[in-house]
Amino acid sequence: MAKDSGQTTDYAGPLRRLLLIVICVALFGLFLFWRIDSPRVERLRAQVIDRLVPNMDWAMAPVTGLVNLGRDFQSYRRLAEQNQELRSELRQMQAWKEAALQLEQENARLLDLNNVRLDPRLTYITGVVMADAGSPFRQSVLLNVGSRDGIVDGWATMDGIGLVGRISGTGRNSSRVLLITDAASVIPAIIQPSGQKALVAGDNTNAPMIDFLENRDLVRPNDRVVTTGDGKVFPAGLLIGHVVEDRAGNMRVRPSADLSRLEYLRILRHHGTEAISDPGGLVAPAPAAPVEEPKPETAEGAEPTATEDGEG
Repeated sequence: MAKDSGQTTDYAGPLRRLLLIVICVALFGLFLFWRIDSPRVERLRAQVIDRLVPNMDWAMAPVTGLVNLGRDFQSYRRLAEQNQELRSELRQMQAWKEAALQLEQENARLLDLNNVRLDPRLTYITGVVMADAGSPFRQSVLLNVGSRDGIVDGWATMDGIGLVGRISGTGRNSSRVLLITDAASVIPAIIQPSGQKALVAGDNTNAPMIDFLENRDLVRPNDRVVTTGDGKVFPAGLLIGHVVEDRAGNMRVRPSADLSRLEYLRILRHHGTEAISDPGGLVAPAPAAPVEEPKPETAEGAEPTATEDGEG
């Protein structure tokens, strides 16, 4: 009894080996059954597939889901790559759009410079704006033309559409343009079609004031404001801008020239301009008439009297 109780019989190992052998034989038999090329076996295989496969959808659902998940992930990755490419192309298109707009505006300005009709007596030279030399207290720009090009203080400058300012200080290779918005700029103007005369006075804002208006009731918004030629500094008929009314009810001029984006300026050779002795002044003072000294009167036939030095 002691011997039987001390010994245990282990059947697990042989059973596992037997089960493994049976599974291998069944798989091998299934392989052979699936590989046999016989009409009867083919019909039998078809019957087995018809019975088992429709009932195995529940078992194939996880596999199908994993396959669909993998396909969706690949599709998402392709979409992400295409999205990155489209964003890159969009940035390039935006840069090209900005360049195209700048070229279009530059082309429009150049066309305006070439096609504008002015007084045939006026000739001009075109300069490039090098820098903005202005400040909150001084509205001016620098041009790349100067005294070597025959530029004279006081000549009017335009951007092809409207009046920009006048030359106020020249060097050999550069010149300074005082803008019409500067506080030192006062331009005699006439408002069309009413014919009212006024002064367009800059106050360092984007819209100069209209001062000394004869009859305000005859002036309407969007009326044209042009130079009169009074003071002999600016030629007559240059477009300054259009009338606007601010919130306080004051009449102002909205310049026709785009003063915030000046690139090319036309300097008008106005040879009838008064000589500017003070570049900071707008309207030149009238030159003083020369005073003639009175000549001593002598009697006819009388000899001139001798001077103290004895000269006759």
